Amino acid sequence: MRTPALPPGREVVVPRRGTFYVRELAGPPGAPTVMLLHGWTATADLNYFTCYHELAKHFRVIAFDLRGHGRGLRTRLPFRLSDCADDTAALATELGVDRFIPVGYSMGGPVAQLVWRRHPERVQGLVLCATAAYFAGRRNERVSFLGLTGLAGLARLTPPQAKSWLTQQLYLQRRTDQWEPWASEELARHDWRMVLEAGGSLGRFSSSGWIGEIDVPTAVVVTTADRVVPPRRQLRLAEGIPGARIVRVNADHTAVVSEPRKFVPALMAACLQVATRSSNITRRRAG
Repeated sequence: MRTPALPPGREVVVPRRGTFYVRELAGPPGAPTVMLLHGWTATADLNYFTCYHELAKHFRVIAFDLRGHGRGLRTRLPFRLSDCADDTAALATELGVDRFIPVGYSMGGPVAQLVWRRHPERVQGLVLCATAAYFAGRRNERVSFLGLTGLAGLARLTPPQAKSWLTQQLYLQRRTDQWEPWASEELARHDWRMVLEAGGSLGRFSSSGWIGEIDVPTAVVVTTADRVVPPRRQLRLAEGIPGARIVRVNADHTAVVSEPRKFVPALMAACLQVATRSSNITRRRAG
């Protein structure tokens, strides 16, 4: 079976939280750290396999699966984006990382925003990709996300056959021939009850009331042909963050996988912008 060249992975036990499966690349000595936060229904590997090694030329790279996704934490508690943000900060502590740059793609964007909101002292800067300050603005979007919450309850209560049916309906009908077998195996690891709850949590998320308070260097990578997160909503996110820089990619929501030659250089540029601006701020304060 063909698989991409993935970084080494290992299990990391975080006290009072659980065991995380972590991908890590050391990067150059003294390099800033990026924490990669993936999108809804993906995994860290599915979302970022095209980016790992390029980012590692300039950064220490850390990636893990969010709750319920892939190898992510399992819990009987309802899925909450805020718990994912706390997981991120706790894992960084366990890995000896004081400050880092959360890089959030799609659903990972709200998680990254919440890392800043809940742990501002840990955040060196933000890179937000193909994402927004809210996801359910119109009535039909709100109804769609609320429906996912109901399906999550069904997934919690029904037997394995019904859970398998939900998996078929929500993923397999959208499959294309471009998915390698390893990708299907990644998705087969999901806890679909938690993944569905994540969709409901995403639909309820909004940072519109506090996004203007973000005070760290930020770059927003806008996928200008996005059919999932409207580009105007992505631009509104960037406009709401003081001093945020915009990096445009003429591609759809899956650009990181479907058009890596366009997306990866844009992501690299965004990360380097944020790291440079953060370093300049640190030097000015020290001086």
